[in-house]
Amino acid sequence: MKSNISAGVGNGIAAGAFWGLVFLAPQVLGSFSALQLSAARYLAYGVVAMMLLAPRWRALAGRLGRAEWLALAYLSLLGNILYYLFLASAVQWAGGASTSLIIGLLPVVVTLAGARDEGALKLSSLMAPLALCLLGVGLVGVQALSAEHATTDLATRAAGLLCAFGALASWSVYSVRNSRWLARRPDISSHDWSLLTGIVTGALALLLVVPAFSHGTNGHDGSDWLRFWAVAAAVAIFASVVGNAFWNRASRLLPLTLTGQMIIFETLFALLYGFLWEQRWPTRLEVLAIVCLVSGVLWCASLHRGHGGTAEASAQA
Repeated sequence: MKSNISAGVGNGIAAGAFWGLVFLAPQVLGSFSALQLSAARYLAYGVVAMMLLAPRWRALAGRLGRAEWLALAYLSLLGNILYYLFLASAVQWAGGASTSLIIGLLPVVVTLAGARDEGALKLSSLMAPLALCLLGVGLVGVQALSAEHATTDLATRAAGLLCAFGALASWSVYSVRNSRWLARRPDISSHDWSLLTGIVTGALALLLVVPAFSHGTNGHDGSDWLRFWAVAAAVAIFASVVGNAFWNRASRLLPLTLTGQMIIFETLFALLYGFLWEQRWPTRLEVLAIVCLVSGVLWCASLHRGHGGTAEASAQA
């Protein structure tokens, strides 16, 4: 059980390191819209996933029924298309630090969703660390709305915070349902499930092409578009393919209540990349928010380490 927990946490850290890149891309490509970023990223994700699955496509597709394809469609919509539309808008309007810290509330939401799972810790024992996480997110809102270094007006920052909460909601539902499907189909590897999700996401991204690129393509020269597609391809490969593979592996090794806590590493890496890009140190409020979030998550993780049967129950689901 302890080896499962250690391996699962290791996979969660790796996923967070790669996923943190998705917060940086909207800042690097600030002159492009969130719709363009989403369409390009997931078109690239779909192409890469199709190439990787091509050698065994027939054998794998033959094991999927209508229920699995429908699940892949709504998981792709929730966890990829909608999530990144909200996230990219939030980063551009409210800033990368504020957005990543709000997404850091995912451990709270996912833990609440998994509180009734067999083998899960009682919610009452998690209330104190979850309260720390909520305090951290509250500080984020104060910081974002009063940020002196912000380049957008108050209304735009507020809209950005709403988009961040929209990203939080869509990814929370995705995380819970994806974990359920991984447990339901243990015969399909977590990596193959991620690639299948990528192919379906790429198909859905085709619907974004016309609204994304029929307008707003002026003002960018050839070097801008080269950089745009290079960043989109890099995010697709490292965040969507590699990062998702690590995450699905973590989801199989950890109980849902602990899987949610692993999102904190995405937050930490996103903050690190964002501060490096902006070439600034975090403000006092940001430091306090980070301390609250990290302390709450580590507290939750320590409670799970003492709860030996949880990982085994999850692995056998």
